[in-house]
Amino acid sequence: AGLATAELGAAGSAVDGSEGAAGVAMAAEEPPAPPPLPGLRLVQQGAEAHVYRGLFLGRAAVAKLRVPKRYRHPALEERLSRRRMAQEARSLLRCRRAGIPAPVVYFVDYVTNSIFLEDIVDSITVQDHIYSVQKSGNDTSGLHKLAEKMGELLARMHDEDIIHGDLTTANLLLRPPMEKLDLVLIDFGLSFISGLPEDKGVDLYVLEKAFISTHPDTEMMFQALLKTYAATSKKSGPVIKKLDEVRLRGRKRSMIG
Repeated sequence: AGLATAELGAAGSAVDGSEGAAGVAMAAEEPPAPPPLPGLRLVQQGAEAHVYRGLFLGRAAVAKLRVPKRYRHPALEERLSRRRMAQEARSLLRCRRAGIPAPVVYFVDYVTNSIFLEDIVDSITVQDHIYSVQKSGNDTSGLHKLAEKMGELLARMHDEDIIHGDLTTANLLLRPPMEKLDLVLIDFGLSFISGLPEDKGVDLYVLEKAFISTHPDTEMMFQALLKTYAATSKKSGPVIKKLDEVRLRGRKRSMIG
């Protein structure tokens, strides 16, 4: 599947017209933008970005072209797009400097509002891997180990004060061979830098909600993830406390409606 098929996560829309879980009705109405480079192939079309696959200077690459919001003033839209692309590139570079697996940033093009990234060839999303294991009815003990790997990876990311902003199992890739559980974090389009336990707690809460909605009967898996996160992160105490507070706020909102 590779990076291109996962880069938009659950909100993406495939080119064949099928949509992700969140639905992308608005994106479906927009005609696909021309590729930022000749020879690139459109693989996904979403509300936030169009994703292309091809070669960049001879290397397998994914190009994310940000879709302009027509309701915004053009000058404001340009400023916001530049800021988001710069932040995405900054977060990816910060990950890689810290030894956290993430795609290489090849080029940021402010003229076409595109960012060119390494294509993680032959990878699959953690989401698809969990689906496959559960559907097969085989031993699911490997999912427990996968959850521990995820917890370790997210702890390292948060210790670098990187907030992903859109943590889902669709935004984590498994590189082959799958038994190595070699994870790669992708899609930092909503990321930012923050040392606040509140922001890290919300990041984990978003992932927990994604688990609940996307993967039934994986409560133990998420608990294993949190346990490893707490054991790995040097700053986990206040973060887990904030996660509990965010959960409580979420439950109150659900009760109020």
